[in-house]
Amino acid sequence: MPETIATDTPFTRDEQRTLLALVGAVIPASPELDVPGADDAGIAADILATARPYHATVANALKHLESKAAERHDTAYADLDAASRAELAGELSRSRFAGVGTLVTITVQCYYRDDRVMQSLGMAPRPPHPDGFDIPQGDWSLLDPVRRRGKIYKDV
Repeated sequence: MPETIATDTPFTRDEQRTLLALVGAVIPASPELDVPGADDAGIAADILATARPYHATVANALKHLESKAAERHDTAYADLDAASRAELAGELSRSRFAGVGTLVTITVQCYYRDDRVMQSLGMAPRPPHPDGFDIPQGDWSLLDPVRRRGKIYKDV
């Protein structure tokens, strides 16, 4: 079996175009924060590679989005203005259509793996392990009501 290379993708050009327009509507670039949108070339390549195993599910959600764009605006989703793309993206998210959760998860994972995004958050652009991150200690007294409640389970 031949090895898969990074440029291999099950997504058609139209699916890629719709997907990138969608993720760009969900996480747009922010010039004031100096961060790219999810449709940035590097982030988009990561999204396409990560979504590869979920092609059927994601493609089904994209097809649904395209049908809504054609039904309401008589054009492709990627050809809509930014406000219309954002509106349809919001509707898709609220619809709980199959594949939307997968697509959102992949988009967020890939976006926050980008070094520029991590640096804009004041975080070192590195994986959390093995070094970990320092987390300030919270107020452990908030658990006192739970402790006073006592045991609420059966011993086995």
